[in-house]
Amino acid sequence: MAIAVEKLITSDIIKPGRYLGNEHLAIRKPWETAVIRWVLTYPEVYEVGASNLGHIILYNILNAQPRQLCDRAYLPNSDLAAKLRATKTPLFAVESKRSLTEFDILGFSLSYELGATNILEMLDLAEIPLTWKERNEGTKGHGNIPQSSCYPLIFAGGQTATSNPEPYADFFDFFALGDGEELLPEIGLVLEEGKQAGLSRQELLLDLAQIPGVYVPQFYDMAADGSVHPNRPDVPKRILRRVATPIPAYSIGLVPYVETVHDRLTIEIRRGCTRGCRFCQPGMLTRPARDVEPEKVVTAIEKGMRETGYNEFSLLSLSCSDYLSLPAVGMEIKNRLKNDNISLSLPSQRVDRFDENIANILGGMRQSGLTFAPEAGTQRMRDIINKGLTNEELLRGVKTAWEKGWDKIKLYFMLGLPGETDADVLGIAETVSWLQRECRAKGRKPLAFNLTISNFTPKPHTPFQWHSVATAEFERKQKLLQQEFRRMKGVKVNFTDVRLSAMEDFIGRGDRSLGKVLHRAWELGAGMDSWYDSIERAYNAWGVAIAEAGLSWKYRQVENGEWNVMEMGGFGDWEMGRKISPHHPITEPCLDKPLPWDHIDTGIDKKWLQEDLKRALEAVIVPDCSFDGCSHCGVCGPDFGHNIVIPPLPIPEFAGQFVPNTTRFQRLRVWFGKQGDMALVSHLDIMRLFDRAMRRAGLPIAFTGGYHPSPRISVASALPLGATSSGEIVDFELAQRLDVDTFRQRLVEVLPSDIPIYDVAELDLKAPAATQGLEAAEYVLTIAVPESSTATQWQDWLDTIKHKSELWYEQTTKSGKTQLVNLRDRLFEMELVETTDVVTQSALSLRYLGSCRPDGTLLRPEQVLFMLEQVSGQELQLLQIHRQRLLLRD
Repeated sequence: MAIAVEKLITSDIIKPGRYLGNEHLAIRKPWETAVIRWVLTYPEVYEVGASNLGHIILYNILNAQPRQLCDRAYLPNSDLAAKLRATKTPLFAVESKRSLTEFDILGFSLSYELGATNILEMLDLAEIPLTWKERNEGTKGHGNIPQSSCYPLIFAGGQTATSNPEPYADFFDFFALGDGEELLPEIGLVLEEGKQAGLSRQELLLDLAQIPGVYVPQFYDMAADGSVHPNRPDVPKRILRRVATPIPAYSIGLVPYVETVHDRLTIEIRRGCTRGCRFCQPGMLTRPARDVEPEKVVTAIEKGMRETGYNEFSLLSLSCSDYLSLPAVGMEIKNRLKNDNISLSLPSQRVDRFDENIANILGGMRQSGLTFAPEAGTQRMRDIINKGLTNEELLRGVKTAWEKGWDKIKLYFMLGLPGETDADVLGIAETVSWLQRECRAKGRKPLAFNLTISNFTPKPHTPFQWHSVATAEFERKQKLLQQEFRRMKGVKVNFTDVRLSAMEDFIGRGDRSLGKVLHRAWELGAGMDSWYDSIERAYNAWGVAIAEAGLSWKYRQVENGEWNVMEMGGFGDWEMGRKISPHHPITEPCLDKPLPWDHIDTGIDKKWLQEDLKRALEAVIVPDCSFDGCSHCGVCGPDFGHNIVIPPLPIPEFAGQFVPNTTRFQRLRVWFGKQGDMALVSHLDIMRLFDRAMRRAGLPIAFTGGYHPSPRISVASALPLGATSSGEIVDFELAQRLDVDTFRQRLVEVLPSDIPIYDVAELDLKAPAATQGLEAAEYVLTIAVPESSTATQWQDWLDTIKHKSELWYEQTTKSGKTQLVNLRDRLFEMELVETTDVVTQSALSLRYLGSCRPDGTLLRPEQVLFMLEQVSGQELQLLQIHRQRLLLRD
């Protein structure tokens, strides 16, 4: 049965729209029609999770399965989390508002090393035991059903879960390794059959363990050397990573009303990367490379832009420019949607492939930002990491961007790479300075750079997984670079916090014994560990947890750096064995030593990784096997497939940039309401909603001129968050004339039901806009009635206010100054409407008409409450605000 969480999602919490589950294109399947009920649980704030492409794809795929439904949950902000704990209300799924314990299976995305503390927080808020042992050993039962059967199965997927699940093995019933598009539906079918057959939790997990890509850690034990082996004969010794073909059609969905971090349509064009950068875990974990057919990409983008109403789309890949049809696809979409003011953005791309063709599809009225990742500042270092980028290619790409109009470019570099010297560190500054010198011209401001300089952390399943880093060296090298950049203009530099890097490395390459550290760090307050304002608290919590576990010596290896693969006596020294130090158990690696993640079969042969590390010692480049010969990494075969590279298509002729239609043929005024959940959506989000609704409806909106043309949509007055209304006004100016009834019908079809349209009228183009003609606003306030008050007293208080000529109120201006205003001058009418019961409190309704002028002369509901408190001498509570209408000057 659904829990009453609606009482907790109120305007007093930050962005309550996060928790409504009412997004455009959300899929709401009836609860009773499903046999298996999923929750995809993203352990981050809503703005991050709801825009994650994998989250959207798997949500759509699971809801496409018969007899199954999928809801969603996100990490609540601290204000809502406090409310949940104070009221003992379990964490809920956003669409059904049901407790997470009511579902059959919860899937968490584990995409970075420190994300597990957020997962523990969510499990605790959901009142679910944190470890699989606790869930299995529950003693309290519901009737004849053991308690353990009442908890949903808890699993994790994502890059970190696939690379090394061992530090997190205590907390999950199973892991889904690799791509989930085919794997999750297979899991659902096994669960459905098991549920109908009445299988126990253990029996279900044993069946799941037979699915390629499912790792059930309780069926495996850790040996003394950290390696992992089965503890029963009927589970595989090594678990295969799953590989699936991208399906762009499933990327269309979930258009939030709250602005998200990636507030655009995102379509995947290529999965996997074979560049072979030796530091890059995603490149190793997603092989082979698989291009999506260009026709499917174009179809998905065109359909997605029409259905979502976004004005921006992104083409996603680990290396977008390795998708050979990128210029053709980008130009085709640009031509098809040229009249819609659409822009394209690309994630970080290969600078050596950036040319005029790619620049042309990125340019336009809203030129997007441009990001390149040279990674290292010298040619020697780029060869060691197998970046495959020369100085000439770097300059050509940056110069092309500058010549095509970009004045600011973002660059990514890393510190602490194997074999790095101080000369290589200073080479970062020298490279940036050189690029600035080469991109100068009269009448043009110098090229500016935003630099992000991160700290290299060795990752499992990469050739550098045996390398050790030193956070003390990170700090020294950062100071070295900071001194160099102080002398440079037009360069903004951001350094990654070394403490964050140390924690990522410590956990990311750890074994199963780190589960107790993770658990204790969460108890001590770790959480949101990658967020800047949380680092201090998280670092202290992790430090105490590591010390209590007796692992300080191991963490000091991360801080001090015990060895450097580039400074060893030679490759053969590693193969001889490991040396024992009197201070630390292990100071040098043996490449054949078992690793905690050796039982995860990613397809890449461990021997190949060792050989590639040897090539790194010699700065030998390995060509990209998508476009050159096979590198024999071991991936290609029946289990993982082969590289799929689609030849480039001809680039269509450019049909011209978007030219905003600034001609205004018609102005329509719409009276609308904000009801139900939409009352918790902010004014800015409502404005964005109308923009997208017009696009979805295909209505011919006129645009403003200038460099950043905007649709001519004007909402008359901001409504307080949480207030409902039946009297809002919005003006639309159209680029061609439409029948009023046709306009209304098409607009109603694309708006949520909680934004009702009451009336539409045509105005003269020269008539003043609604924002300019505002005079007054009529509200109905619902106020809690103190037990000691009577209806007669309330009428007396109102009469007292009406007879006063002055009621002064101190308010703070936007500039921070305080001023006194006479609220009585702003009150025109006031009367009691009726007495009613609201929830369990006795309440009354009060109607008032007050000033609402564009110059800021307003009478707000809380100011009316202030006047009542002044004359009554009592503290009053405002329960509900409803705006009846806005009045315009004649």
